[in-house]
Amino acid sequence: MSLQRLASHNRPLKVSFEFFPPRTAEMEEQLWHAIRRLEPLAPAFVSVTYGAGGSTRERTHATVERIVKETALTPAAHLTCVGASRDEIDDIAQSYWNIGVRHMVLLRGDMPDESSYAPHTAGHASTPEMIAGIRRIAPFEISVSAYPDCHPDSPSLDHDMELLRAKVEAGATRAITQFGFDSGVIARFRDLVRRRGIGVPIIPGIMPSTNIKGVRRMAAKAGVRIPEWLGRVYEGLEDDPESRKLIAAAVLAEQVEELLAEGFDQFHFYTLNQADLTYAACRLLGIHPVALSAEAAA
Repeated sequence: MSLQRLASHNRPLKVSFEFFPPRTAEMEEQLWHAIRRLEPLAPAFVSVTYGAGGSTRERTHATVERIVKETALTPAAHLTCVGASRDEIDDIAQSYWNIGVRHMVLLRGDMPDESSYAPHTAGHASTPEMIAGIRRIAPFEISVSAYPDCHPDSPSLDHDMELLRAKVEAGATRAITQFGFDSGVIARFRDLVRRRGIGVPIIPGIMPSTNIKGVRRMAAKAGVRIPEWLGRVYEGLEDDPESRKLIAAAVLAEQVEELLAEGFDQFHFYTLNQADLTYAACRLLGIHPVALSAEAAA
């Protein structure tokens, strides 16, 4: 890894950040500390996740609305097919449009009990169907997911790429990849997508590895491969958070350097509502803070 080479590039880059809605007052404070820390980096957008089965619906909406009212950021609200009828999804989308949200991240979603996916009896059967439905509500910008390691419910990577094609044909404007730590896998997936004539931006999703136990749990659910070397560097550090943070910073810097070398010019950071590593990675990418208006900074 060469930090000098990473910091010396002169390409225009875009970044975006993902947050999750807080459950407690303490988590709310942590989230807003992260938002305020990252806001001056002027991301293309920030997304707010939606819990399994719509379990965080109200908290997601409240967080997105506060971002609209109190920051200069452009929010993107997550929405899933799970546990909601078409009418409910239409109402949610309309409510977001009414408060000024113009960007949605549309996902199939996971069942709250971790069982196999089953559509709501009066809901959308698939993400492409939901995209088409929301397109009839308003001209949202729509981001969707992509899975370089293959979705755990998918029979093949070929199936995943054809599903991505269907999402784009229904109206998706970009695809954000599931997190992963093998930059070559992400680049090969992009290249395979391009060969199929799917032209929307493929944006790598980047996850800090500080909490390696949590990352392993998420990876197991998402079908993401954790490289053996990554597990080894964290061995014996369960009670050493400072060392884990230093290692995570090095891992993150190496990954953004690799992805930059692979030709990517957009990056989506899964912040886990923490600002420091994402902020540092953006500075290495040459993204500097901008002055906020007095109204946005208040």
